[in-house]
Amino acid sequence: MKPDYVSVGEVVAPHGIRGDVRLRPETDFPERFPGRRVRLGMEGPWRRILDARPHRGGLWILRLEGVSSREAAEALRGARLWVATAELPTLPAGRYYHHELIGLAVRTVDGRDLGRLAEILRTGANDVFVVRGPLGEVLLPALRSVVASVDLAAGAMTVAPPPGSLPGEDEKA
Repeated sequence: MKPDYVSVGEVVAPHGIRGDVRLRPETDFPERFPGRRVRLGMEGPWRRILDARPHRGGLWILRLEGVSSREAAEALRGARLWVATAELPTLPAGRYYHHELIGLAVRTVDGRDLGRLAEILRTGANDVFVVRGPLGEVLLPALRSVVASVDLAAGAMTVAPPPGSLPGEDEKA
């Protein structure tokens, strides 16, 4: 089931004295922040992002509608920014949002059940799928050479795990 909202970042600290905040983005598209309507926390108010610019360490500086003091920005520390999934841009064919993949049943190309995609780890090189099921926890690189197919309608993903990546499997296989 598709969630109504998806998190796009977390406020980590205030920035300056005018109410700006430092945000740790959880999106591959932070350049789309300006003008976007976000919810601060699941129960928080909807606000428009008035300005957004990259900052050091992968953080972004945001100016939010209705936040005009350091004290107001400090009160937002730890808040998650949520956007409505209905407002997310359509991705090109073969590309998926993480929330679309979490929960998919994962099978190998030869039909072995690996379980369900439980989480996606973001790494420097490529994402890593964490699949939990009958073999325990299986880590698979999120690469085109590994992901044979994704069928969102069927709730399934077919993978070709690299040799040695499944428990009890010999790397020479």
